[in-house]
Amino acid sequence: MLDAAPETSLVRRARKVDRVLAATYPDATIELDFDNPFQLLVVTVLSAQTTDRRVNAVRPTLFAAYPTPEAMAAAPREHLEEIIGPLGFFRAKTDALLKLSQALVERYDAQVPPRLDDLVSLPGVGRKTANVVLGNGFGVPGITVDTHFGRLARRLGWTDETDPVKVEHAVGALFLKKDWVMLCHHLIWHGRRVCHAKKPACGACTVARWCPSYGTGPTDPAEAAKLVKTQGPA
Repeated sequence: MLDAAPETSLVRRARKVDRVLAATYPDATIELDFDNPFQLLVVTVLSAQTTDRRVNAVRPTLFAAYPTPEAMAAAPREHLEEIIGPLGFFRAKTDALLKLSQALVERYDAQVPPRLDDLVSLPGVGRKTANVVLGNGFGVPGITVDTHFGRLARRLGWTDETDPVKVEHAVGALFLKKDWVMLCHHLIWHGRRVCHAKKPACGACTVARWCPSYGTGPTDPAEAAKLVKTQGPA
């Protein structure tokens, strides 16, 4: 049995929110630095349980030493651990990078595959990471359901789902595929700057009028303005 199509009113409201967020954040983009799909894959894996800014800080040293999958696959574990130590969980992350690089060399001729099924077959790569790489490294539409995206999708009333894959499909049904990647940037930027997990700045929110969760945080404009962050996480 096919899933029911979303209501027209929900589609219109969701797309209106995205248009307003696009105007609010005209510079919205991925906040991880990278020069090619391999770098993007690596920094996305490293970004788990830390901030993009910290990952960006170690990126130049990491790729100066190990610029290719072949080089990283052959890297001494101790040196990799030293480089990514500031990110936390460095032993597990070192193990992930070594296995990931080795798999790229052995199975994909040291190239990052531009297909979801291939990406998620790699060690340590799930749908979230795969969609980040596809959307930002290859221009392939995908929806990245991180904690910010999932929280905002529920607060905005786009879905009640909590499972990331179900959120991905539910929200994807509301938008054209060509808009998926930028939609993710808009929601993630808004989640990091305004619609915080514990205390959203409702009174400073540009999409408040379309949000059924308005009032979760302070609605007074002056009080809410103090909660707004001007950039992503430190």
